[in-house]
Amino acid sequence: MNHIEKIFPVIVLLLILGGCARVPGPQVPDRVAPLMVEQELAESELLNVSIKVFDQGELPADSDKASGLSPEIRAAEARFVPVHLKYTLQRTGYWGAVRVLPDDDVGTDLLVRGRIIYSDGESLVLSVEAVDSTNRIWMNKTYAETAKPTEHDKGVPGRSDTFQDLFNTIANDLVMIRNRLSPDEVAWIRNVAELRYAASMAPDAFAGYLQQEPDGRFVIIRRPPPGDPMLTRVRNVRSRDDMLVDTINSYYDAYYQDLWEPYTDWRKFRSEELSTLRDLEQQALTRQVLGIASIVGAIALGAAADYDTRARTSTLRDVMIIGGAASIYSGVQKKEETTINKEVIEELGTSFSSEAEPLVIEVDGETLRLAGSAEQQYTRWREILRKIYARETGLLPDAVTKPDNLEQDHAGVETVDPDK
Repeated sequence: MNHIEKIFPVIVLLLILGGCARVPGPQVPDRVAPLMVEQELAESELLNVSIKVFDQGELPADSDKASGLSPEIRAAEARFVPVHLKYTLQRTGYWGAVRVLPDDDVGTDLLVRGRIIYSDGESLVLSVEAVDSTNRIWMNKTYAETAKPTEHDKGVPGRSDTFQDLFNTIANDLVMIRNRLSPDEVAWIRNVAELRYAASMAPDAFAGYLQQEPDGRFVIIRRPPPGDPMLTRVRNVRSRDDMLVDTINSYYDAYYQDLWEPYTDWRKFRSEELSTLRDLEQQALTRQVLGIASIVGAIALGAAADYDTRARTSTLRDVMIIGGAASIYSGVQKKEETTINKEVIEELGTSFSSEAEPLVIEVDGETLRLAGSAEQQYTRWREILRKIYARETGLLPDAVTKPDNLEQDHAGVETVDPDK
């Protein structure tokens, strides 16, 4: 076996590896049709769903793979993805109220949590967990989709996303699990949810109604008597608390609408840049590998031949070496073009981050400007409002009043005079 024969398999392997685009995660099928309810369900058959803002996950450690991505983009995606999932679930007709929240909701029938495993504009990989009020895990799965170029042009806000097959697959999985429940199981989940919320509002009054088993599941050991005044008060609190949740959801909805155009454009352009980047890298690799092969071949030809053959092939070997060097240089030039494309990707990411600004929202009659994200303020404000609600309904002493620093707290929330 001569030198060329020895290095040829290596060259081929490098070309193959250079041309392979990594497709992360198990891909969902194409053209997934959503499961829709055939006839309207009774209110007693519906489960309310709370979707927690997704965990942002981590950016790739490799600087090349992370080029053009940023924590700011991931933060936007962590809000965008659950809102679009909410719209997808709502359209099925199988659920009651579907809301997006910054934190866990102990009073919901079904809680959905998620984490962004991978997202680069071209591919999306999500880890999704769903657990009902009894603490039974419905599913814990990973979903992935790599979008086709044409799928970047079909989006409609609230209805059809670039990765709609992924969203439909998640929704369908939840519907199939829900449809395996009996009416008694649905009622049980709803009852546990109400009692868990009541216990979170008034632990002393409702501590004896639920018990958590060794496996973590919640069971009802006794029920409040009919017309129980404490439960009636808690229901009133929950009704007003839902108003706060709806206000927070209106924030996410507005944020989603504002993000739609810059985010979908960013995904489309970044996908195009990634495709161009791969083409250029493939061309660069091909030219460099062939250049190296040409030089090695020239050296091998000279080393393996006798004096007369080396003399006859001297010109050929010189051409091979010069041509190989030129090919390597051409490959280096192509790599410089990839640097330009990476800079374009980063500029797109910076542009997107600058457009994804927080919004002004209204909470309980006050207009608030969120200096940070809604998630950063949610726990603080829900605590304040629950104390206000509790004071009004008798769950806490009248001494509980509006905090003195409500006008401007250190979390970055300030009231806004609508007349200014």
